[in-house]
Amino acid sequence: MKSPNYYSILGIPRDVNQEEIRKAYFRAARRFHPDKNISPGDTEFFIDVKEAYEILSDPQKRAIYDAILPPERILTLPVSQKITYSRENLALMHEPQLVYALLEYSPVKETMDNIPIPPLNLCLAIDRSTSMKGGNLDIVKATAIQLMKRLRSQDIFSIVVFSDRAEVIIPSTHDGDLSKFESLILMLQTSGATEIYNGLSAAYKEVNRYYDPAFINHIILLTDGHTYGDENNCLELADEAMNQSIGISGLGIGPEWNDVFIDELARRSGGSSFYVSSPQDIQHLLMEKLDNLWKIYAGNVSIEFKVSDRVKLRYAFRLQPEPGLLSIENPIHLGPLLRTGNLTLLMEFLVSSTEDANVIELLEGQIIVSSATQRIPGLLMPIRLDRPVRMKESSPTPPPKEIIRALSRLSLYRSQEQAYLEVEKGEFDLASQHLQRLASHLLQLGNQDLARTVLLEAKTIQEKQTYSLEGNKRIKYGTRALLLPGSGDHSL
Repeated sequence: MKSPNYYSILGIPRDVNQEEIRKAYFRAARRFHPDKNISPGDTEFFIDVKEAYEILSDPQKRAIYDAILPPERILTLPVSQKITYSRENLALMHEPQLVYALLEYSPVKETMDNIPIPPLNLCLAIDRSTSMKGGNLDIVKATAIQLMKRLRSQDIFSIVVFSDRAEVIIPSTHDGDLSKFESLILMLQTSGATEIYNGLSAAYKEVNRYYDPAFINHIILLTDGHTYGDENNCLELADEAMNQSIGISGLGIGPEWNDVFIDELARRSGGSSFYVSSPQDIQHLLMEKLDNLWKIYAGNVSIEFKVSDRVKLRYAFRLQPEPGLLSIENPIHLGPLLRTGNLTLLMEFLVSSTEDANVIELLEGQIIVSSATQRIPGLLMPIRLDRPVRMKESSPTPPPKEIIRALSRLSLYRSQEQAYLEVEKGEFDLASQHLQRLASHLLQLGNQDLARTVLLEAKTIQEKQTYSLEGNKRIKYGTRALLLPGSGDHSL
């Protein structure tokens, strides 16, 4: 009988240390524990995971096991990695220096062709509070029906509606009566106030009813209002969802919803957040999100890392597939990798000093790729970012065009961030000036509509010493959208 490959079961290379073995086991336990899974084969696979950990976590048992293993074959990883730096080297100096790294991950075509498109386990959590009365809820209902009809027979679907309480109107199912479900959706009426935790908690339970690590498990939240007093509970639930690779994405409708909170909710769970400026955009954004869920190749990609004493990771931003600010806490959850296009992020590092150094290590760690269709707790790919130190050059090499483009677009997004931070600090003139400069750059890019919105917001800040909710969101998500590939590259 052929001996099982315990390293493959845990998704780790043979040269990992005991700490990495322990982490791999806990990743597998979160995904495949029988208490959370009812999928055929998962219980048996979890037994294999426990056996692998029992052998590899014991140095003596591991040594005996390693001795009987055949020579290690070269592993073809299912994901390729490309790293581009903003500068070829760092200058030898005491003063701080900035350096950027552009990281791109893409599926390996030969591997992707052999991996089927995974089923969805999707729940819509729909705000039905009184503020949704009228056009918003009507379009959400019509879009939910359209989405439901597009699902495949293997997909699992559910709908939760919430206000100050939650109700499951369509329990998790993949073969229900569509005409009956359509009637239930059309009967929805508005009532009550907005308490998002009630809706999220009910949606999380629905997804968990048929949770399967081989599925794309996801919650889409649609809301137009603030929630009060339950934000921490929502964020804790997002952390729990991330541990199971259950993504949460938010669609905020109109000007009143809390974009900072919804952004954080999505960021913690590896999801994404969107601004719906008018009810007519709901259908487009929701269908686009469904299409992206179907394109997922790896359900979650994350980075476990450490930086050296001289280095501070100051910023990390996902440029594609769906632009968004990333938390720089360890690990960094990058979100899904799609079958089409790259997963791309830009990191900003501040190096405090390069004195007495030949090489500065910016970051070292590993990329963890969780496949949605394979019983592997997470494939590991080592990552090391560093720059050599040289004497200061008289004519440094300009940054690569990919870095220039990313920084040009990201600077627009960060300008509006800075402006609203200045408003919070009462520096209204500075905020207005920042927005006026932003408008000039947008005009140079040919984006007249967004530039006009920015100028109106600059005037609002000067006159009223505050920003408007609608203007804030239009500018924030408008400049974020400029980071998408093909968004006016000819203007740069």
